[in-house]
Amino acid sequence: PGHYRQASSLTSMLSAEIIAIGSELLTPNFVDTNSMYLTRQLNELGISVVMKTIVGDDEIYLEQALRGSLERTPIVITVGGLGPTEDDVTRKVVARVLHRQLVLDDAILAAIEKRFKARSIDMPKNNARQALILTGSTVLENKNGTAPGLWIGADRNHVVLLPGPPSELMPMFEETCIPKLHKLAGDIALSRRIFRTTGLAESSLDARIAPIYQKHKNVQTTVLAKPGQVDVRLTAAGKTVAEADRAVQELAGEIEMELRDYIFTNTEQSLEEVVGASLTAKQATIAVAESCTGGMLAERLTAVDGSSRYFMSGLITYSNESKISLADIPPLLLEMQGAVSEEVARGLAEGVREKVGTTIGVGITGIAGPSGGSPEKPVGTVHIAVAGPALTKHQASLFYGSRDRVRWQAAQAALNMTRRLLMEI
Repeated sequence: PGHYRQASSLTSMLSAEIIAIGSELLTPNFVDTNSMYLTRQLNELGISVVMKTIVGDDEIYLEQALRGSLERTPIVITVGGLGPTEDDVTRKVVARVLHRQLVLDDAILAAIEKRFKARSIDMPKNNARQALILTGSTVLENKNGTAPGLWIGADRNHVVLLPGPPSELMPMFEETCIPKLHKLAGDIALSRRIFRTTGLAESSLDARIAPIYQKHKNVQTTVLAKPGQVDVRLTAAGKTVAEADRAVQELAGEIEMELRDYIFTNTEQSLEEVVGASLTAKQATIAVAESCTGGMLAERLTAVDGSSRYFMSGLITYSNESKISLADIPPLLLEMQGAVSEEVARGLAEGVREKVGTTIGVGITGIAGPSGGSPEKPVGTVHIAVAGPALTKHQASLFYGSRDRVRWQAAQAALNMTRRLLMEI
């Protein structure tokens, strides 16, 4: 998971909040994919999502969340809690907050009964509560389930109640909600840019670009950090696409100049995809010898479709014996310099390149932790070398965090070193 920070906002964009309802969403076993889907759809309409809330099946907490959202944001979308059981409380709470009555809709009840009859099943009595609607609401037809959605206009707010199952929510939203939301949003055109960077910490990156983006109040700048990578996303709104493009491109040009050495793509590609594309374009091949990363670099490289064109072999030289037998590291070198050293990293990179006969060889050795460190070589110490046809480059790093985080950052750094070496071939 990464750290997200929105550095500036678009005051001209209509905003929305999403409240996902369901105690199961507060466990580690379920992921709220509905909110991600709705955010993507809303953004395409020119509507920014300013807050997402997950609430269990609890009337008190749901009421508090709903009242807060209505005070802040014009569009509030609830997801889930429209089922037939006692813990499905969304309708009841929304009716109470909006001072509306719940009334039984005979047409909806007949449609629910018809669905059960078609399957030769008697409708349970509690399913009748799914035919309750708020007075003054518009019913959103559910063609894939029993619970209809509701659209309620309330003073300055629009409240939308959607069912939880994605197979019901998605078609309902696309068929009935998008046309209504499009009218609310008006003719707003959006333009976006992305820069994916590595090798620069989030705080350092932000210190460099904050003076730039703070001058562009009409462009939303979002900084998203994760291990070994920081994304900068820019969004501008305008009356026309050309107007939005001009706004975002001006800022994008300035940021690109400032971060040029650290940007590895301006698309949604991962670093391993960028490296793979470069290897393919240059008809180059690669082999790796990994110690502390335990095959993570090879796994990331081979996760890319078409990697068989350039990835030839991967060695996991975890023990000193394997470094000697598989990568031809001299025993005396290990004894004098230690396994975690520049000399061994260079030896791994050059050794695997020569053994396999590839354009590039990569060697990684380090201490992933949480044990095994020393005052001279603390946990997180990693040496990486990348060997090419003309030279071998080395980088020593001290990565912080858990064992997995250290290993991921080491693989990320190795990929970036490979990318930069490929630029010189």
